[in-house]
Amino acid sequence: MLAVVVLVSYLLGSLVAGVLYSRSLGADIRDRDLPGGSGTYRQHGLAAALGVTAFDVAKGVAAALLARWLTPDLTWPATLAVVLGHCYPLFFRLAGGGGIAPLMGALLVVAPVTLGGMLAAGLALIPLYKGTLQARLGLNAVPFATAVAVPLGVLLALRFGGLPDLLAGGVAMAVRALHLLRVEKRTA
Repeated sequence: MLAVVVLVSYLLGSLVAGVLYSRSLGADIRDRDLPGGSGTYRQHGLAAALGVTAFDVAKGVAAALLARWLTPDLTWPATLAVVLGHCYPLFFRLAGGGGIAPLMGALLVVAPVTLGGMLAAGLALIPLYKGTLQARLGLNAVPFATAVAVPLGVLLALRFGGLPDLLAGGVAMAVRALHLLRVEKRTA
């Protein structure tokens, strides 16, 4: 059953909504941006970004629900697979997004308190950081908020559950981020 969960989760992750949406318009968002919610917002506006984000969160939810149904004690392999599928989609030449939305979807199922705490911290920190430290540090607000929200998420996951899923998805996202930095360096 675990192999089925991992395979289906990876295939779900490989349905990258930003690519599907942009291709429906006759283009490929990956020529200009990453295919997640942020890239879709920059390239196609708020409505498209909300739809893409909702779809990508839903596939994380679906993978976690499938794992809960077939392998109740092992949801983290599904989380890892759905995030890896989003980052390295089989259907789109292994070039996908960063993995945030499918990880959020999986955590919504397996660790809602952990996810809620991380989101609350991130959403509170972004405007505070933009208004105080961003000009001095020069770092984008999202990486700054993430640097605070992730350790908080680990603490919350230790208390309320979801640590294996958070770590599995986080590792997949870290691999993708390092890969993107390496590719960016080569093309610069």
